[in-house]
Amino acid sequence: MNTSRIPDFSNKSFDGMLMWFSEMSVRGLMFHPDDAPETMVSIATDEKIFTDDECNKIGGILSEMFSQFNDDVYDAAYPIFMKCIGMRLDA
Repeated sequence: MNTSRIPDFSNKSFDGMLMWFSEMSVRGLMFHPDDAPETMVSIATDEKIFTDDECNKIGGILSEMFSQFNDDVYDAAYPIFMKCIGMRLDA
């Protein structure tokens, strides 16, 4: 059985985007939505982080998110991204 490391985006809502980015973070796969997954490499190994199939899935999901929610994608990703890089959010 071949399971994808990339979660599905099944809850098509703002909260669904939060959950998707959160799950990507938990899996150690978080990245900024403006970064092309095809260009990301591991610092430790200098190897691509995502397979071609994973890049295609991520690209489709982000395209759908931006199409439905425009810049709200950034608002959903922001708190997850900031926590992932160790930055505290203002209360």
